[in-house]
Order: sequence, then C-alpha cells, then structure tokens
Amino acid sequence: MKVYIGSDHGGFELKEHLKSFIEKLGFQVIDFGTYSQEAVDYPDIAFLVAEKVSQDKGSLGIMIDGAGMGSAICANKVPGVRAAACYDTYGANNSRQHNDVNLLTLGSMITGKGLAEQIVKTWLQTSFEGGRHCRRVEKIMAIEKRFLKETNL
Repeated sequence: MKVYIGSDHGGFELKEHLKSFIEKLGFQVIDFGTYSQEAVDYPDIAFLVAEKVSQDKGSLGIMIDGAGMGSAICANKVPGVRAAACYDTYGANNSRQHNDVNLLTLGSMITGKGLAEQIVKTWLQTSFEGGRHCRRVEKIMAIEKRFLKETNL
C-alpha cells in the first residue's frame, strides 16, 4: 500500500525519520516534500498529499507540521479526504476504526520520534471496523457532497 507523506519545514526532521520506519512496516512511501528545513507554507504541502490520497483510492497520507492541526484543516477541504490530527495511539486507533480516516497529521512540536512511531504504526495497522460506523462516515461524506453541489452550481 502507498503512503503519501509530506511536511513543512518544522516537520521535516520527523518526516525524514518516519519514512524509513514506515518502509520497514512494509509500505511504499512517496515523499511530497518539503525536502529541507527552508521555510515553506504547510497548506501547500498538505494540499499535495491530500489531493493524491483523494485520487489514489486505497492509499493513505501522513502530513507533519508544528502542531498537526493546520494540515488537518487544509486536508479536510479536499473531497474524499478524512484527516485527523492524532497525538496518541488511542486517537490513531479510533480515527481508523470509527472514522475510516485516510490522512494522519502529526505535530512535530508536540510528538517526539518514539511516540510518533507508535502512533504511525497503530494508525497504519488499524482497519476500519465498518458496521455501525459506516452510517456515520456516510453522513460525513453526504455533508461533503452537499457542499460540493452547492459550490459547483
């Protein structure tokens, strides 16, 4: 399975660390940048990762910025993307099992390398439970579709 990954300058070091970790878990990692610690705007990279996740059904994405929240907000604007900022393994597990989240955001200023590895491993190895959660995810997607229709008139 493909994992599209990106970061801003603040998340660059953690992104570089996680790439090999994710590959060791058996995933193909595709890096959308940034490629240095030179300042960039996180929405630019978050959009690239989210757009690719929305186009490549079955793929997953990970975006890292300082807090993880801004990238989640940006990614959630892309149709078909359900992004969650996770700060612990419970949130990572819950986001996949209950919400079928396909893009994880992390905050490099909040999450150290060891915890980030645990969160990523949990998130990547957890599947959507389906069942009663399908109805809820479908409602989320229906809201998205409603606004897509209104903006495309």
